[in-house]
Amino acid sequence: MHDDSPQDEWSLETLAIRAGHHRTFEQEHSEPIFPTSSFVYESAAEAARKFGGQEPGNVYSRFTNPTVHTFERRLAALEGGERCVATSSGMAAILSTALALLSAGDEIVASRSLFGSTVSLFDKYLGKFGITTRYVELSNLDAWEASVTPNTRLLFAETPSNPLSEVADIPALAALAKRSGALLAIDNCFLTPALQQPIALGADLVIHSATKYLDGQGRAIGGAVVGRHDVLEEVFGVVRTCGPCLSPFNAWIFTKGLETLSLRMKAHCENALTLARWLDQHPAVNKVYYSGLESHPQHSLAKRQQQGFGAVLGFEVKSGQEGAWRVIDATQMLSITGNLGDVKTTITHPATTTHGRLSEEQKEAAGIAPGLIRVAVGLESQADIQRDLARGLDALATR
Repeated sequence: MHDDSPQDEWSLETLAIRAGHHRTFEQEHSEPIFPTSSFVYESAAEAARKFGGQEPGNVYSRFTNPTVHTFERRLAALEGGERCVATSSGMAAILSTALALLSAGDEIVASRSLFGSTVSLFDKYLGKFGITTRYVELSNLDAWEASVTPNTRLLFAETPSNPLSEVADIPALAALAKRSGALLAIDNCFLTPALQQPIALGADLVIHSATKYLDGQGRAIGGAVVGRHDVLEEVFGVVRTCGPCLSPFNAWIFTKGLETLSLRMKAHCENALTLARWLDQHPAVNKVYYSGLESHPQHSLAKRQQQGFGAVLGFEVKSGQEGAWRVIDATQMLSITGNLGDVKTTITHPATTTHGRLSEEQKEAAGIAPGLIRVAVGLESQADIQRDLARGLDALATR
């Protein structure tokens, strides 16, 4: 790609395929992988300039690698951010953000409906260093407002939530953060920039587990933070010093995954909405959680700030945990795994897997019921997905 390519005129689909690739002297068409730990220089003076930051260039792959930079530039372009810093996992992205921006005595206000490991990070580990986290209902703006204090430095939310598909009003949270002198970070790994651009809605930072839909095929672990250059410089400092960096090979996988992101997310959304409507009519299902359903309490908000409703849905079945396990164990095609974001449909029981480390009180507050099942809808035939779920659901309905 030419350095003067008109990226500001490109659509998201084009950015996902073309942005960030600066060809080497070999003039390669596909993005190359640079699996090297270090780089050499023509002179000691050049090495000194690059190590000292007076001259741009690669120094050491913990913090400067061409393949990783390609992924970072492309994701930043898709999210509309000034800069991206890639990390070794989604949790490393959250940790690096916290270490960069927070100090002892600072406070986080976060939604209750967070990934279980994020809650553990905030409470068990950041709490050890004097950083306090207050949890509120994701959609309750009054609760967010009431929980902010002069020490609040970060508002943190996943939207839509996992696995109840709750939706946060991002512009309203952004306005609250600005009034309070805090930063708003949105975990966007469920929708990706193909379906939601939090920065355009006012967020300061976007967090990704690239492991999920940015890859899309369950091949690699990685994460990323996107935002303003000045804020990301601090995050970059943590990654450079502490080392939770993304490998070149994984960065290459994610870069190639971005090329099909828009097409995949549209197909995921179509499959998920069809499945949600089918589940909503099944006699063994008590409730379906998916913002694409008109019965969802934040359906209008989701339509307003999203370009689609995503692939993840939750549903509660009869007979609690026993019923949920029976439905899961009856499947023959779906993958029983806690991961998501794959072309293969995955199914799990959140109360005993992804949210298993939460206390019973935390589960209840987050709406993680014993009969709740989460499905991340893949790209198989919709008829085959329904047929596989029907094995257990039909048997449960007749009990």
